[in-house]
Amino acid sequence: MSYQATNPLADEFELALDGPLTAYWLAFLRVVTGWWFFHAGVTKLIEDGLAFGYGPAYLQQMTGTALGPIPVWMGNNLAWLIRPGVPLFETLIGLALMVGVLTRLAAFGGVIFMTLFWVGNAGFGHGLVNGDLMGLLLFATVMVVGAGRYYGLDAILEKLEFVQKRPKLRYLLG
Repeated sequence: MSYQATNPLADEFELALDGPLTAYWLAFLRVVTGWWFFHAGVTKLIEDGLAFGYGPAYLQQMTGTALGPIPVWMGNNLAWLIRPGVPLFETLIGLALMVGVLTRLAAFGGVIFMTLFWVGNAGFGHGLVNGDLMGLLLFATVMVVGAGRYYGLDAILEKLEFVQKRPKLRYLLG
């Protein structure tokens, strides 16, 4: 007598990396990550316009971090670029990820931002793993897997003759 005659858990379940569930998940991950940055940038634009003063002040306070005097120098000497750049680039990075265009380039920009945030918030009172590192890993994942190819405009752009004649452009897309 067998008590496992019909065990639904005995059936195979395979999550293929090239299957539809993976494609949906990567598209979802890309859109959510994009929304996160888009929302952060648009909020800053609405509140401060292109004069986001906290960016340079944040960098000026990064004394004693692993980056040494570089962020302090940037906060003092590149404030004219950082004030409009932070909200503008956060918005553009988020928008690009949400629609899936120039996804790898946008995700690389997100990696740069999140690296600065992670090192800048380097109190590491709770260890190296914090929200900034998780954001960095999200952007890196979107970049590495080419998440724009999954239900994003990059999938359409890569089929254009212009891109096919210039395959190196695919490093920015995807």
